[in-house]
Amino acid sequence: MDNLQIIISNIVIFAGIVFMSFGVIGIFKFDNFYTRLLATSKTDTVGALTFIIGIAIRHGFSFFTGKVVLLAVIMLMFNPLVGHILARSAYLSGHETDEDKP
Repeated sequence: MDNLQIIISNIVIFAGIVFMSFGVIGIFKFDNFYTRLLATSKTDTVGALTFIIGIAIRHGFSFFTGKVVLLAVIMLMFNPLVGHILARSAYLSGHETDEDKP
């Protein structure tokens, strides 16, 4: 059981790293600020949550896992909120979109 738990946690942690690397690729692929923000904020949320779930699986049921799950819940609530705040503040400050460029 212990070896199976380690294998599953390694797979889930690797999946989180893959999701985060998609966010890095999104930064270089997209040319607009808003599309870059969308790509990074979504993949950061999914990648970090997957990574945290892998860590929780690795350590089993303990007090540490409870703290890690609480961290995941906080990230799930605040990561999309921060992305929205960044996009809204850029829009309200007059950051150019592709439609505004000649």
